Amino acid sequence: MMHQMETRHNKVLLIYTGGTIGMVQDESGALQPFAMERIYDALPLLHRTEYHIDSCQLEKIIDSSNMTPEFWADIATKIEEHYDDYDGFVVLHGTDTMAYTASALSFMFKNLTKPIVLTGSQLPLGMLRSDGRENIICALEIASGRQLQIPEVTIFFESHLYRGNRSTKVSAENFDAFSSFNYPSLATAGIKISYKEHLIMPFPEGKLKVRKKFDRRIAVLKLFPGITPEVVRAIVRTPDLQGLIIETFGSGNAPTESWFIEALEEALSKGILILNVTQCKAGAVQMRQYQASCDMDRIGVIGGHDITIEAAVTKMMYLLGNFPNDKDKVRDRLGKCLRGEISMDINDSNDE
Repeated sequence: MMHQMETRHNKVLLIYTGGTIGMVQDESGALQPFAMERIYDALPLLHRTEYHIDSCQLEKIIDSSNMTPEFWADIATKIEEHYDDYDGFVVLHGTDTMAYTASALSFMFKNLTKPIVLTGSQLPLGMLRSDGRENIICALEIASGRQLQIPEVTIFFESHLYRGNRSTKVSAENFDAFSSFNYPSLATAGIKISYKEHLIMPFPEGKLKVRKKFDRRIAVLKLFPGITPEVVRAIVRTPDLQGLIIETFGSGNAPTESWFIEALEEALSKGILILNVTQCKAGAVQMRQYQASCDMDRIGVIGGHDITIEAAVTKMMYLLGNFPNDKDKVRDRLGKCLRGEISMDINDSNDE
């Protein structure tokens, strides 16, 4: 169902998926999502914007903790169906998994030429001190493209616009809930919105392609001092596992005990792809910088450079889902930059 406002020049589609920004308290005091129309009751200023806004919501609105690849596909479908009708899109989303969704959408939309801006809030829109008002208004302004057309999936939160697949939620309490440790913000909102044009991805030349397949058969293994062989082996022996992301120490280091390397070799022998991602918020995996990563490099573990865990998870599921019969291509693309998610030149020539 579409809700129309007064006709303006540029057009933006606002897509509500659920989350704190559209929450009300039930009788027990717990926050529950409410219908899209309530957002306009809470934010009548939207009627005064200098661009046209239409709104819609997913058939099922959810707490973002319940986000799945199927919901990512639903969001992508909404955008794809209306891609030619709007100058940009704003996705209202819960903060807990917003960085995952932004990363997933960035991989799904190849040759994107219009802004897709995700935003939300730490306090429900109906509350007096809600941060949602400013987040929505700025996100809509950015998505309208009136000042600058940004061909990226982004997150706007608390005065900053971040590349979506570089973003991470860093606070459960503060209004500045997101950060991008390995890539600068694309814009800041003060009295005016100041864009850093040299940091924004260039416009692509090819035709838009939207892929909605994800393979869930992956796992994340976070290392910690004292991790046991039984834990590692239980994960690598997960039935039908296709990919494994290891969150390692520092610049990609891991235990050098023989049992650990043997467990990884066992996984690799079954065709499981292994990606090495650092636990650190800032910095990058540098395979062979220390002895503690040499064995992983030797046996064929892929270095994840400075990718976030959110982008690593969604990228692996995306590649496995769309190239299920070509593990060599998936391996190659995991180590390269497709949508600006790692600090190296973009190379998506084989992402067809």
